[in-house]
Amino acid sequence: MNASAPSACAPRAVHSRPPRLLLLTSAYFLLGELATACQRMDVPHLLLDLGAREMDADAFVRALREACASFRPDAIVTVNHLGVDHEGVLYGLAGELSLPIVSWFVDNPEFILPLFPKPDPENTLVLTWDADSLDAVRSYGFTKVAWLPLGTDPERFRPDRPAGAARPEWRAPVSFVGNSMLVKTGRRLQAARPTPALLEAFGPLATAFAASGERSVRAFMAAQTPALLPELAALGTVRGTAYETAVVWRATLDYRLSCVAQTQAFSPLIAGDPGWRELLAGRAGFRLHPEVNYYEELPDFYLQSDVNFNCTSVQMKGAVNQRVFDVPAAGAFLLTDSRAQLARLFEPGREAAVYESPEEAPELLARYLADAPARRRMAEAGRARVLAEHTYVHRLGSLLAAFDEHFPDWR
Repeated sequence: MNASAPSACAPRAVHSRPPRLLLLTSAYFLLGELATACQRMDVPHLLLDLGAREMDADAFVRALREACASFRPDAIVTVNHLGVDHEGVLYGLAGELSLPIVSWFVDNPEFILPLFPKPDPENTLVLTWDADSLDAVRSYGFTKVAWLPLGTDPERFRPDRPAGAARPEWRAPVSFVGNSMLVKTGRRLQAARPTPALLEAFGPLATAFAASGERSVRAFMAAQTPALLPELAALGTVRGTAYETAVVWRATLDYRLSCVAQTQAFSPLIAGDPGWRELLAGRAGFRLHPEVNYYEELPDFYLQSDVNFNCTSVQMKGAVNQRVFDVPAAGAFLLTDSRAQLARLFEPGREAAVYESPEEAPELLARYLADAPARRRMAEAGRARVLAEHTYVHRLGSLLAAFDEHFPDWR
């Protein structure tokens, strides 16, 4: 690890008892993983299901008060600010009850936090999966901030899953699982309702942003297209954030398509949304498959590919995504694009195979497809690293350590 780089949350210190955690959930996948980690670590917890998010303020306050009265939590834990309302009700109620909020961001906080009221910096801890977003989070008024990367559940993603679960159509030399971003981009752009100038600039702006090292669309525009900043400001916070998100999603679409195109000679299986059919129309060699269920199908899917190919969203120019942990946990081989934070989590070349640019991918695909022992060694080394450092039990331990550090008086 680089001495100058921010480190992930440290392992948890041992106290007389663990904190009692109230987990706010609404079918978001990571809350279930955190609940399972709580069970494995004997951390008292309660899942408060917010249901369909249409719960009005009175019902939400009533449900939260009842949960607090019966369970008596030491902290509220949420993912991506789920349950934090736009009116500031949760902030106010948590402050009234002296109940700290811990929010773990696993998507870009810069697309989420601008839509919420000013936080209570003394009562909120923000953890982010992308170390590069720490300063951005602080710019929104948060003072208690730490890096907490993604992880995986090695009980779900494991090489010794029961036989017969996999499907014959999943067998492939190379596969990629991911969203094309086609529909997502269109929806965000529609929500932004951009001015004619912003609409005209949209495609070129996304292309240039993808090629840059800049993380913030707004900062990139300030440097490259300053004349458009007043147009962006005129959209307001909600529409302006939607436009910035659309730029990132379009940049991701273009980048993923350029990466996936490099796999064409290897008869790849592309599993994802219907947008891939449109993007890959007229290109021979690709086999398309509908979206794969994360819980029921994906652990078996990864094991059916000689090479699981990965290309990361442009929303994370330095961080790594979920596949970097899930694939090796399953005992499968992964070839992923280079990200600066990868080397702080795995040893490239021994625990993870990495391509530096889309153009380098075909050479590496050919090399690893021809060398099954090398794939096996790297998959085994990657899984060993995951089991040693990157499970959700490890992440929960780090979350509790950060909570202890920033709220030392909770006991």
